[in-house]
Amino acid sequence: MRIPEQKIEEIRNAADIVDVISGHVNLRKRGKNFVGLCPFHQEKTPSFTVSEDKQIYHCFGCGAGGNVFKFLMEFKNISFVEAVEEIAEHLGIKIDYESHPSDAQQNELEELYELNVLAARFFSDNLLKSTDGEEAREYLKRRNIKQPTQKTFGIGYAPYGWDHFLAHAKESKVDLTKAKLLGLIDINDKGEYYDKFRGRIIFPIFSPNGRVIAFGGRILENQENAAKYLNSPESQIYSKRRSLYGLFHSKDDIRKLDRAILVEGYMDLISLYQAGVKNVVASSGTSLTEEQVQLLSRFTKNIIILFDADPAGQKASLRSIEILLKQDFEVKVIALPKGEDPDSYIIKYGKEKFEEEVSRANNFLEYQTAQFEEQGLFEDPAEMTKAIRELVNTLALVGDELKRNLLMKSIAKRFNLREKLIESELNTFLQQQKERGNVSSVRPEQRSTDQQTQSQLALASKSIDENPYEKELIRLLYSGEEEIISHILDKISIENYNNHSLRKLAGIVQDGFAEQKFSPAYLIDKIEDEDLQEFIFELTLADESISKKWDELSYNGKIEKDTIDHALETIKNFLLFQIDQQIKLNNQFISDSKDERLHLEMMKRNQELQDEKKSLLGSKNK
Repeated sequence: MRIPEQKIEEIRNAADIVDVISGHVNLRKRGKNFVGLCPFHQEKTPSFTVSEDKQIYHCFGCGAGGNVFKFLMEFKNISFVEAVEEIAEHLGIKIDYESHPSDAQQNELEELYELNVLAARFFSDNLLKSTDGEEAREYLKRRNIKQPTQKTFGIGYAPYGWDHFLAHAKESKVDLTKAKLLGLIDINDKGEYYDKFRGRIIFPIFSPNGRVIAFGGRILENQENAAKYLNSPESQIYSKRRSLYGLFHSKDDIRKLDRAILVEGYMDLISLYQAGVKNVVASSGTSLTEEQVQLLSRFTKNIIILFDADPAGQKASLRSIEILLKQDFEVKVIALPKGEDPDSYIIKYGKEKFEEEVSRANNFLEYQTAQFEEQGLFEDPAEMTKAIRELVNTLALVGDELKRNLLMKSIAKRFNLREKLIESELNTFLQQQKERGNVSSVRPEQRSTDQQTQSQLALASKSIDENPYEKELIRLLYSGEEEIISHILDKISIENYNNHSLRKLAGIVQDGFAEQKFSPAYLIDKIEDEDLQEFIFELTLADESISKKWDELSYNGKIEKDTIDHALETIKNFLLFQIDQQIKLNNQFISDSKDERLHLEMMKRNQELQDEKKSLLGSKNK
C-alpha cells in the first residue's frame, strides 16, 4: 500500500514548515526568512534558515536541508511515509492508501527486513535469556560490555548446533529460500538446510535509518579452523561497500560535533560508545570504500582515523587517508601506544584520557611522516627521497590550494628543503595524474568561510562561452512564482543552457511545471544529486544574484528581485549574451575558413543576429 502522489502534494501544500520546525527549534524572524540554531550539528551562531515562502529549510553550517517531510525524517529518524502520516494527522487530513505495481517489489524487501528482525530477536533472546547464552554473557562481561549497551546495539548470540535458528524459522513459517538469501541458513551436500551462524556473538548491522540489514558473528574463542568473523552476504538490502557499522547510533553526535572517529571493528566502536564517545563509526574490519566515505560526508567532512597500532592497522590508516582526501575530508589520525587498540585503551584509561589523545591527533602528513621515520626510511638518502615523494603524492590529493601550499611549506621545513623543489615535485605529480585522467586540471576548493559547496564553485566558474545569466535564471525558476517561471520556460528552452548541471535543474522545473507543480519544496525533492540540492538551497535561501548590478538596482529602488520586471530583464540579457557569442563564433569561423561562399552565409547570419539584437534592445519588458 502506498500514499497517492496527489495526497502527498496536498499534505505538503497544507503544511507550514515554520510551524512544524518551530515545534522543535527556536526560530526568530530575519528579513523574509526565519533563523535558529541548527538541530543537526553543534553551533553557537544561528546558520539554520527556514523559508516560509519556499517551504524549505537549509543549514549553511552542516549542509542539512529539505522540505517539511525531510526535516521530520532527519530530526526524528523516521521514514518518509511516517513523516507524511505524522503531518497529515497534525493537519487532520485523512489518507486513503492505494496499491501500486511497485508494491510487490517493496513487499519483498519488507519481507527481508522482517526476516532480519526475527533473526535479531532470536539472537538477542538467546543472549539475554537462554541457558545456552551463559558462555556468551560471560564473554561480554570479560570484555566489559554492559547489558544496557548490549540492548542498545541489539547484540545477540547464535548457540552451538546446526538447527537452532532453522527450527525457529520453520516454526515462524519463514520462507527458507529467503533466509538462505540473507545468509542466515545454508544448504549442505545432502540438500539439507543448517544454521550459518553457530557459537558466535552476533552484531546486527543497521542502515542509517535503523533497519537491520545484515549480521556479523564473532567466535567466542579463537580456533584454528574457524574464521574469527562471519558476515552476512550481500543482498537486496545489504551492500558492504555502502554500509558503516554504528552510523545509525552515532549520526546525531557526528552532526552535532561535526566530527567522526573512524575505527575498524564492532568492539572498538561499542566500547567507545559505552564510555561516552558517541561520534564514532566502524568500517567493520574491511578497507574503507568511496561509497562509505560518501555516506559519511552527509554528516561531516571532518574525520579522525583510529585504527590498531599494529602494522596492519597502520597500513589501513594510510589507505583510508587517500580515499578521504580525494573526497575533500579534513583528516587527522590518532596513533595509540603500541599494543593498544581503541577497545583496550578506553577500558584501561577511560574517556578523559582518550579525549586527550583526540586533542593530540596529528594531521595526515604528520602521521605519514612518523610512520616513515619509524620504518627507518629517513636514514638512507635513496629511501628518504622515495619517502618524501610519497608525502608529496599524498599532498596532491588535497583539493584546497591554500591548505596544500601551507602543508607544502611544512614538508619543506621538516626536511630542510627549498619550497620550490617541493613545489616542482608536486606539479610534476599533478601533471602526471592529469595525463592519466585521474586528477582534474582544476581542483575545487573545499568549503570556505562563505559556506560555498564544491558544487557551487563548479557551477559558478564560467568558461568563456558560459552564459553569466544562467545561474540567475535558475534561481528564479526555483522561486515558486508561477508567472516568472512561465515567462522563463516560454522564452528559453532547456537546450539553451550551456552548463550541464544547470540544464538538469531547469529540466526538473520544466517537468514539474507541466504538471502544475512548481513549489520549491516539491522541485528540490526531485533533485537526486545531493550536491545540486545543496547548491539550490544556498542559491535560493542566500538570495544570491548573478550580478552585483541587480543588487545595485534593488538598492536604488528601480528593480526588485523576484519580480516580473527583473525576470524579463534577465531573460533579455541572457538572449543578448547568446547572440553576441554566436556572432563571435561566426566571426571566428570566417577568419579560419577560406570558403568565400560560407563567408557570405556567415555574414548574412551575423546581420540577422544584429537585427535580432536591436529588436531585443529596443523592446520593453511586457
